[in-house]
Amino acid sequence: MTRSAGRVFFTYQGRNASCSATAVTGDNESTVITAGHCVRMGGAFHTNWVFVPGYANGRRPYGTWVATALYTTPQWNNGEDVNYDVAAAVVAPLDGRSLTDVVGGQGVSFNQPRSQRMHAFGYPAAAPYDGSKLVYCAGQTFDDFMMSRDIGLNCTMNGGSSGGPWFTGFDESTGLGTVNSVNSFKYGFAGGWMFGPYFGAEARDVYEAAQGATAP
Repeated sequence: MTRSAGRVFFTYQGRNASCSATAVTGDNESTVITAGHCVRMGGAFHTNWVFVPGYANGRRPYGTWVATALYTTPQWNNGEDVNYDVAAAVVAPLDGRSLTDVVGGQGVSFNQPRSQRMHAFGYPAAAPYDGSKLVYCAGQTFDDFMMSRDIGLNCTMNGGSSGGPWFTGFDESTGLGTVNSVNSFKYGFAGGWMFGPYFGAEARDVYEAAQGATAP
């Protein structure tokens, strides 16, 4: 798990920022799943986008992988609709090897039941966290009954964890599971809840678009 999950670094409106993401299995062996706002915000795609799998305390044990293409849903792209806050990146090979050849990849699933036990991972970077290590939450998901159609999870992760994977069927002994959502947003008055988009047809389309891109 600590190999396939990682931090994302990019430039947003001239400032350095970070998110979380995970390497997933796919035809091109080069796909990363994250949140829509981790690739595009304010009407423009982020720049200088890189993925650092296995990031820990400043170390980059598997290198820094540069994105060559970024994809998100039409709903996020056109209106930043939080219900569709999902994205994929395709990264270039590093030292002649593809991403999942080096760190492995997690499975991805779509159109699954909304209420299930999930494990969520990310690199929260706001106090009391500092982005230096991978953190996780686990529990039963529930439907957001307020302003979105997202699913929720009891979780205290915060800024920087966005885009980190939510797994169904996570095996703590192998570190493998199936990605079925990502950390997306929190309500200011409910810091103990994290919300993530439901992975339906739109999320599948993003994943498949990335598969159609061959890493250069």
